[in-house]
Amino acid sequence: MPMTTITIENRAYRIRLNEPISLAMELSSEGARAWYVAPMRIAPVLLPYVTGSVALGGNVNFNEVQFNPHGHGTHTETVGHIAREEYSIAALQLPFLMSAQLISIAPDEVVEDNGWSKSGDRIITCNQMQLALGDRRPQAVVVRTLPNGSEKLRANYSGTNFCYFEPEALAWLAAIGVQHLLVDLPSVDREEDGGALLAHRAFWQYPQQTRANCTITELIFVPDEVIDGSYLLHLSWPPFRNDAAPSVPVLFAAELMDGLSE
Repeated sequence: MPMTTITIENRAYRIRLNEPISLAMELSSEGARAWYVAPMRIAPVLLPYVTGSVALGGNVNFNEVQFNPHGHGTHTETVGHIAREEYSIAALQLPFLMSAQLISIAPDEVVEDNGWSKSGDRIITCNQMQLALGDRRPQAVVVRTLPNGSEKLRANYSGTNFCYFEPEALAWLAAIGVQHLLVDLPSVDREEDGGALLAHRAFWQYPQQTRANCTITELIFVPDEVIDGSYLLHLSWPPFRNDAAPSVPVLFAAELMDGLSE
């Protein structure tokens, strides 16, 4: 398939639409989960006149699926996740493609308690984000944490005190106009923070100057062979009337028409 030219924010990119890179984890009972939810459950409907399994003698496979949008696999959330008001992800409309920058960061270790973090925690700092992005100002930032083992695909993060973001890092992303953040973590905040959710609030600037059209996508997985750099991002989800939904982020390698790289 030949290269396709697409213009985004007055910049022309060349991409191959037949070479998508999915960042979505498979949703299954063995998949990644967090927040103490039980494994995702998929089971056939079994009623007196319905057998929802061909293997059990039914005419079709007819399964019920039980899962939590925040706790199972890749999902995208709106500011409705922390807001008193309803912000449904079904009402959110994004461009089909957006500029994106993939960066890889090895979290720093906190050496002493400072109020919002504890000694021994692993955090992604504002300084790390600034160094990784430089002067690039994409619509979306994709963060791959290091090390990047395949165990992320089936991890149970509950009670693990996983790494998280310094609130100033997300405040800075908001200040430079980044609208969508994608991370391979269960949350951008500390697992147990007393409900402060400082990084979420900093990114969405809630409630002072709420950025209602911005999203945070969590529990993605970026394969090792996908190199850091500039991409175009397609981000989609089913239209749940909810603050979050399972989602499918897809990257396409892209280059500027003038030959410059971002």
